[in-house]
Parts: sequence; C-alpha cells; structure tokens
Amino acid sequence: MLNENIKRGRKLKGLSQQELAVKLNVVRQTVSKWEQGLSVPDSDMLIALSEVLEIPVSKLLGEPVDEAEMNHLRVISEKLEVINLQLAQRKITRRKILHGLLLSLCAVIVMINAVLIAIGSPYLSWDYSSPETAVIGVAFHSLEWLFVRTAPLLLIGIILGLFLTRKKD
Repeated sequence: MLNENIKRGRKLKGLSQQELAVKLNVVRQTVSKWEQGLSVPDSDMLIALSEVLEIPVSKLLGEPVDEAEMNHLRVISEKLEVINLQLAQRKITRRKILHGLLLSLCAVIVMINAVLIAIGSPYLSWDYSSPETAVIGVAFHSLEWLFVRTAPLLLIGIILGLFLTRKKD
C-alpha cells in the first residue's frame, strides 16, 4: 500500500523519480525501491515525503490516495494563483493611474505659475474705489497668495509621489 501511494502521489504531483529524489536528497534508486516495495523510508524520510507530496502520513501508510482530492487541491491552488495575478495587475493599474494623475497635477501647477508670472499680478493696479473691482481684486489677490504659499509644498509632494510610483524594473 505504501509503495502504491508513493508512486500515485508522485505522479499526481507531476514529478519524476529523479525530481522527487532531488527534493528528498536521496538517489533515484531509493525512490524506485520504495515504489517497488523493496524498501521503506524511515520515519524522518516519511515525514519529508509527506511534505513534498502534500499527502498526510496516514494516507501514505494506509489509506488510499484519492485522486479526486488531489485534483481538488490543484483546482483551488490554480484559482488562488489567478486571484493573485489579478490583484497584482490591479495594483499595477492603480499605480499607473496615480502616476498619471500626479504628472497632470504637476503640469497644472506649472501652468498656473506661468500664467501668474505672465499677467504680473494685475490686481495691484486695479481701482479699489469701485466695489466690483475691489471684490474681484481682493478675491484674486487671496487666491494668488494662497497658491504661491502652497504650490511649492504641493510640487515637492507631487515629485515625491512621482518618485514613489515610478515603474520599477
């Protein structure tokens, strides 16, 4: 029974006798003798064999190895692999979107700065005696003051974000 279970477990894992022997640090002939029933593994080797084949020791020793159960585990592991790949792809997509948004925000800040430099703060020459221009001048001055104070900090944060979200090869 043990020899059949070792052979069946090895084949279900898709391993050759040589591959199984390498994983267990034994020679191929040892695995062959186990499968032919000419010898049996010692207790430590039986535990190692159980771990490599992912079959409980009790099943190796007596219970027949159920092929359907091994296939069920294989299906679950394949599904987990697909889920992991999808999560990795989603993470890459999010990083690319964030990187693009940060680049766009950086461009907007630079353009606003260029516009403010080009127009040269026109509210300084406005006539504040007129209520309409006084309100517009104060609002424009407030926005410009706020932008000039926060833009450098935003730009530093954006550049840091661009550095952190860059493509890593």
